[in-house]
Amino acid sequence: MPTGGWRLPSDAERGSAVAEFAMVGALVVLFFLAAFQLGFSLYVRNTLIENAAEGARYGARADATPQLGAERARELIGASLSGRYARNVSATVEAEGGAQVVQVTVRAPLPIIGPFGPSQSLTVSGRAYEESQ
Repeated sequence: MPTGGWRLPSDAERGSAVAEFAMVGALVVLFFLAAFQLGFSLYVRNTLIENAAEGARYGARADATPQLGAERARELIGASLSGRYARNVSATVEAEGGAQVVQVTVRAPLPIIGPFGPSQSLTVSGRAYEESQ
């Protein structure tokens, strides 16, 4: 007979470790995949913001146009992520406080399940002052 408060498992508890492992293992995998997907979504968002800002800086140079900035952003997005994220890139010039500002806007799918998600649900932009002022 065991001492120290230990008891032998009853027949009702036999085999519960296997079921518990299967349920907890499935939850751990689900949480890992959710964290991985959140990280991937943030990576896509941050990469698009950086590429839009770089496109705006490129389009704001004295020897360039805003359309060249949008094209530069498309090239960078295609090289760093995928061409499907670079399908809707636009550039505009706005006046802000008497200064001309180039704004490059990117509308891309937000990756919800792997790289797939609703199209044009993520909108980011980059801005830069024109040098030719």
